[in-house]
Amino acid sequence: MDLHLKIWRQKDNQSAGKLVAYELQGLNPHMSFLEMLDTLNEKLIVNGEEPVEFDHDCREGICGQCGVMINGIAHGPLKHTTTCQLHLRSFKDNDTIVIEPFRSSAFPVKKDLKVDRSAFDRIISLGGFVSINTGQAPDATVIPITHELAEEAFDSAACIGCGACVATCKNGSAALFTSAKITHMALLPQGKEERSQRVLNMVRQMDAESFGHCSNTEACEVECPQGISVLNIARMNFEYNRALIFKKK
Repeated sequence: MDLHLKIWRQKDNQSAGKLVAYELQGLNPHMSFLEMLDTLNEKLIVNGEEPVEFDHDCREGICGQCGVMINGIAHGPLKHTTTCQLHLRSFKDNDTIVIEPFRSSAFPVKKDLKVDRSAFDRIISLGGFVSINTGQAPDATVIPITHELAEEAFDSAACIGCGACVATCKNGSAALFTSAKITHMALLPQGKEERSQRVLNMVRQMDAESFGHCSNTEACEVECPQGISVLNIARMNFEYNRALIFKKK
């Protein structure tokens, strides 16, 4: 199959960017989207041109590094699919595909399709963990947890931190990401000891990173490759208000 690509090229964060057109012929429809970009880069290198920078790592839909906007949709047209899991068979021969980086003031472009998502790391560093020394990993049956509670916590922990929620939200909100991390820890017994300080610290850092406010459009859940529920945001708001009420003066 043949494809017409329009890819965002930007030298660095200080330079102006633009869409640049490329043509690829004879592509295998079973190629992954990232393999198609690899093919383009091989062609550019052979021609002595600068290859397209893009984020990727595991290429198995686990790490969350590969996010780009494909025809205006985070991760592309397939629901619950990361960019690396998307294949060319999802497109038609001679399609035009516009590829851009995730857009957010909190995700500055580093080069081309590569963005800086370290804001997520700074949010996690202020509470996305249990700081109590628990020694070696305890037996799974030491602390009784119902199956329903374990499943609910796991659903929140499934967030891979790709940033699609931020790129999709019209306000650039990180509420879904932050709330998933807060909910995961708040539900489990191991996380309850620090639940109040955790939510206060993480929400404060989220606001400091220039993410927008949640306005409940729920677009984040629609485009999330893991289908993280917006009910996590309700849980975060509950945890935050609870922490304010019981905050030690």
